Amino acid sequence: MPIADAKVQTTECPPFLRWAGSKRKLLPKLRTFWTNEYRRYVEPFAGSACLFFAINPARAILGDLNPELISMYVEVKYRLPAVLRELAKMPPWNKAEYLRLRSLDTTSLNPEVRAARFIYLNRFCFNGIYRTNLNGQFNVPYSGNGCGAVPQDDVFKMCARRLRGARLVNGHFEKVLSQAERGDLVYMDPPYAVRARRVFREYDPSTFTHTDIARLRSWMERLNAARISFVVSYAESDEADLLKRGFAYETVAVRRNVAGFATHRSVTNELLISNI
Repeated sequence: MPIADAKVQTTECPPFLRWAGSKRKLLPKLRTFWTNEYRRYVEPFAGSACLFFAINPARAILGDLNPELISMYVEVKYRLPAVLRELAKMPPWNKAEYLRLRSLDTTSLNPEVRAARFIYLNRFCFNGIYRTNLNGQFNVPYSGNGCGAVPQDDVFKMCARRLRGARLVNGHFEKVLSQAERGDLVYMDPPYAVRARRVFREYDPSTFTHTDIARLRSWMERLNAARISFVVSYAESDEADLLKRGFAYETVAVRRNVAGFATHRSVTNELLISNI
């Protein structure tokens, strides 16, 4: 059962990463699903973890299939001063530095350098996209100075404090969901695998397939049968129709910079599906 004395801290804490498909614009609504009755927060598609940082749960599991992302969070959690020292060496809005860092073999880097590199490339890459080539090498082009500076140290310090109560898991979403228990709130924000139209053209379609959609639906049913609360956010689509069947849902209009340019901003519909 949920533990009634778990505390919710509401001090604003923005995520320090940019992330394609981020749900920051949905935070006012998403935050309402979390209450102090839940004992733990579980998120199998962490990305920038904007909801986690916003609600600041005392205990959490954050998972992601991206090993570079999870390794970076580990360094921020345990060795933030070393990461900040490395970030301070990297000049902002510098294409030459961006391309130099992008070309590095990450296996040759110390963990704190690797984490700082990830943060720097994320900040100055096009549209907050994470994409690799067939060799696993990050290959997103440089964006320029329209994406803002690397956050101030205080933002990283606040995020590091909030990560102290989180267990970080690198793996498929099923690996994370298998650890969910009654009393948890599970938030799932999977990459889009939209059949009829590519709402977010920045995603590589191989990252989340239609087979994964069916597996996610199966897990929603398993969580519901176990009386584990969940929320799923997904773009309005045929896939969303499958996910929402039999569950409560609402449609929220979100204004997005779909193609990465101001001239391509449009309003898209997002479904929030839950068993709450």
